[in-house]
Amino acid sequence: MDKILVIDDSAVQSEYLCSILKDDYELTACHTAEEGMETAIKNEFSLILLDVVLPKMDGFMLLQKLKSIDSTRYVPVILITSLSDSQYEERGLLLGAVDYITKPFNPSIVKARVNTHVQLYRYQIQFKRQAMIDELTGVANRRYYEDASVSRWQEAKRFEIPFSICMFDIDKFKLYNDTFGHPAGDEVIIAVAKKAASFFQRSTDLFARYGGEEFVAVFMGNQGVPAFEFMKTVRQSIEDLHIPHNSPVSPWVTISIGGITLVPRMGDKLENYLKLADTMLYEAKQLGRNQVVWSNQNREQWREK
Repeated sequence: MDKILVIDDSAVQSEYLCSILKDDYELTACHTAEEGMETAIKNEFSLILLDVVLPKMDGFMLLQKLKSIDSTRYVPVILITSLSDSQYEERGLLLGAVDYITKPFNPSIVKARVNTHVQLYRYQIQFKRQAMIDELTGVANRRYYEDASVSRWQEAKRFEIPFSICMFDIDKFKLYNDTFGHPAGDEVIIAVAKKAASFFQRSTDLFARYGGEEFVAVFMGNQGVPAFEFMKTVRQSIEDLHIPHNSPVSPWVTISIGGITLVPRMGDKLENYLKLADTMLYEAKQLGRNQVVWSNQNREQWREK
């Protein structure tokens, strides 16, 4: 059931709105802008019904704040008010509201408009998910990585916490395709993606197919050595799948991993550290593949073998 947030300082009005919609949606009511903001950030809603007249912070200011935050930016907002002057409607729409409902409420109009915008939001979310998912493996694709990694990077910089980024690919994958055929190669990519993705389940983790047989992962909170040890476990889990491979590296399908851990500082650029992770990956290949090579921002380095 879709969740809707009602932000209205009048308990009577919010209860009436909830009574109109309660059979079709899960409703949460807040009576101040501050409470509404906090609730919107901590939960996932398909629609926000926002009263324009609120104490301390009015609905227009709250709407601006909601549209400035990644987690709430795309949630549709319908403004509710007793104000009939068209200038208020125009202002709300220019600030990003999707619709306007005036008091007193007409239940059938409320239901129709809410249903329309909830359905549109569903389609939008479905389209975004399809556009951000790798069709072969079902994990995130490169486009999603490029969007989501920036917010992770900014969060790590803001809270001064360790940020790890790594790249890895399947060893001697061209040889595998030449030996077993491309359909079998696709199955290997799927198996590797599924196993590796199982290690990146925290809300701050990010795992994506970067292209071909290459993958990228981001995770936060681990210092350099623990991050290195963690990725050794990921690498070993792929070898432990025991997918046969006619390779000089191993009788099984394996991966090589290169990565770096740092605490982002002002002036640091994410793309530079992605390049360093790729350099670590190249070094892992040069050292014989099926291993992890890891570094930190002080250029300390750890090698698995």
